[in-house]
Amino acid sequence: MPDQPVKFERTVPEGDNRTRNVCSTCGFIDYVNPKIVAGSVVFNAAGEILMCRRAIEPRSGFWTLPAGFMEQGESVEEAAKREAYEEAFAVIAIEDLIGVYSVPRISQVQIFFRAQLVEPEIRPGPESLEVRFFALDDLPEAEFAFPSVRWAVDDYLARQGKSGVAPEMRTQAKGITPY
Repeated sequence: MPDQPVKFERTVPEGDNRTRNVCSTCGFIDYVNPKIVAGSVVFNAAGEILMCRRAIEPRSGFWTLPAGFMEQGESVEEAAKREAYEEAFAVIAIEDLIGVYSVPRISQVQIFFRAQLVEPEIRPGPESLEVRFFALDDLPEAEFAFPSVRWAVDDYLARQGKSGVAPEMRTQAKGITPY
């Protein structure tokens, strides 16, 4: 941001084709871009999947995979590892990309990896009420927090035992309620 007072006007900047907030004093353009969410389907030696019961809104009390917003200066893989640790104190090794999910209604791109648990200890972090591993036939599907949880689990299951499979790409239709 510039050092002088900012006075934004809604206009189409030169060379652009979208209306944006542009400072009439210095020409600074305030780009509002989608958020990137990084997450993982973490499995243990028994083949069970790690899930976290959310302690925060949206969807507090519902089950999700470890995931969250990327921070400045980190890679998407680093973000997925950090989120697994923050939400479940899970130390993980990223194995491969499961899918890229676009959710335009809330301006998010969600990227999920398959990851193996490296250290067996897990416990709830500040954003989780409870964390635990679920057998594949015992997943709390009726209590999944978001559609992307279902997508990532489905795509993980579809890739089991396969190598060289391209990751899935999905887009949630505009206007559809995400829960």
